[in-house]
Amino acid sequence: MLSETSTPGGVNWAAVGEWWGVWGPPIGVLLVIIGAFIAFYIVRALIGRVVGGVVSGVKRRADAADTEALSNSPLAQVRVVQRTRAIGSVLNTMVAWVIGAIALILILSVLGVEPASLVAMAGFLGAAAGIGAQGVIKDFLNGLFMVFEDQVGIGDLVDLGEVSGVVESVGIRVTQVRDVHGTLWYVRNGEIVRVGNKSQGWARVIIDQAVPYHADVDLVEQRLLDVATAMSEEPAWTGRVIDKPETWGIESVSPEAVVLRLVVRTRANARDDVARELRRRVKAGLDELGLDLPSVQKVVGEGLEAQP
Repeated sequence: MLSETSTPGGVNWAAVGEWWGVWGPPIGVLLVIIGAFIAFYIVRALIGRVVGGVVSGVKRRADAADTEALSNSPLAQVRVVQRTRAIGSVLNTMVAWVIGAIALILILSVLGVEPASLVAMAGFLGAAAGIGAQGVIKDFLNGLFMVFEDQVGIGDLVDLGEVSGVVESVGIRVTQVRDVHGTLWYVRNGEIVRVGNKSQGWARVIIDQAVPYHADVDLVEQRLLDVATAMSEEPAWTGRVIDKPETWGIESVSPEAVVLRLVVRTRANARDDVARELRRRVKAGLDELGLDLPSVQKVVGEGLEAQP
């Protein structure tokens, strides 16, 4: 005669139930952990494949000819690669936290924790995180928006308020900026309230040239324009100057000098090179006119040229 807890095949379900009551929770926890790792690696592989596809596409297009120098400049390509990889890193971190949270909830459910207790625990942890990690959360969110909105990128010349210099690393919590003196600054993303990026799109070289009060303004202005135009038409500078030079007339007048403004629009990453060469040529061009230029009492620089 068969037992009530046995089957014709001889399986003792009471023993199976007893065994599962002892080993079921550990096996369930183990399965949840294994499933979480598998899910994470699958999602990370998908994210890595997308990021790799974008980076490979940028590298293939790097050699393509394009008349729009601004949109396809090497700096723009580097920014796309850096931004894509940063977004991939952010997504990996977010996926890890989400999968970890779901796995923790499932593990607690397997262990028999009541749903009401899970809700209370989640509320407690959320309140604790909100109180104790406000700064970290603020840094994370601000860094996330900075990456997704492409506010800064590696190699950019930026002004972050307290610090100006070249960006060396853009992280989710900290952005690293090296100033003109070589000091590497670690700026918390949550403390950045404004970003002045001098490396995106295009830039403008502005030269305010002081000439003697008695000088022929029209003649000097035409010489400045001729010097800048001749430079912009040379093969070495054609790809860096993106518009015709202009003179904006008299900027200021004093008893000692008249200040004329010369303006040249350039690619963002070529502004400093164009400015230095243009100043040298302007000086040589004014020397040919035989002008005795007024003494410069003060020089105010910006960005990499700024002095304390």
